[in-house]
Amino acid sequence: MLIEMSTGRSGTPEDQAAPARRPHDDAPDTMALFHRLAALEDGPERDAVRDELVTVWLPMAHRIAGRFRDRGESIEDLRQVAALGLVKAIDRFDPDRGAFESYAVPTVTGEVKRHFRDRMWALRVPRRVQELRNKVRVARRELTQNPGSPEPSVADIAGHSGLTEEEVAAGMEALESFSTLSLDAELSSAAEGDGYSLADTLGAADSSYDVVVDRESAKEGLRRLPERERAILYMRFFEDMTQSRIADRLGISQMHVSRLISRSCARVRAEVLAERVARRGDGTRPASA
Repeated sequence: MLIEMSTGRSGTPEDQAAPARRPHDDAPDTMALFHRLAALEDGPERDAVRDELVTVWLPMAHRIAGRFRDRGESIEDLRQVAALGLVKAIDRFDPDRGAFESYAVPTVTGEVKRHFRDRMWALRVPRRVQELRNKVRVARRELTQNPGSPEPSVADIAGHSGLTEEEVAAGMEALESFSTLSLDAELSSAAEGDGYSLADTLGAADSSYDVVVDRESAKEGLRRLPERERAILYMRFFEDMTQSRIADRLGISQMHVSRLISRSCARVRAEVLAERVARRGDGTRPASA
């Protein structure tokens, strides 16, 4: 079927079929500079050409950074990250393989996305969980894009995304873990009507655990002590007797009692520490751990 072309326009039908795509205002023609850069050896001249390319293409990097504003990172930091991606793109670009913009846009975009993936989490989250989070986020958005759509359940998201319900649960938990809540954040108490901080709900370390560990660690060393020294330590630390009373009971001087106590404690302590070092060296855990 022939289509009659209007005679009111000049040119052939091929010329008028479709207008050429208008390039971005921040996409200058720099192919000559890139060819020159590729031909230069490392040195001041090459550095000057590279700096010129960075300068003329920097508006494009800033435009890409602007797409990620309002996501918890300042625009200035995003521009710095995008500029880093631009430098990488310029260094890796081969001018014989196409237009620079087609190569630079995904490179800069990927650099900004990696920044969010690796640097913006308040807690370090495994890559696998980050990917689950992204899949869950996309699935929720697609399931609720129509006005009035109900909030999808875990089963709905799993069926839409191809994930298991356990994976969806992990991804949904990661959605709430991008930022952390300060321990000083004030919480409200419906029962008491008074505010309290998150830190107030946390437990404290129990020093009694350390006492148990120390006692268990010292048992073997105490058993290896001579009977008289064990008796002196028992009277001093378990019966709470003074050194003078111990000396009177054993018929020795108080100074001798003091030396025996110091020597016995030092011996037990040294044996316990040596045993812990030895256990760490062969990769085993202490019995009291």
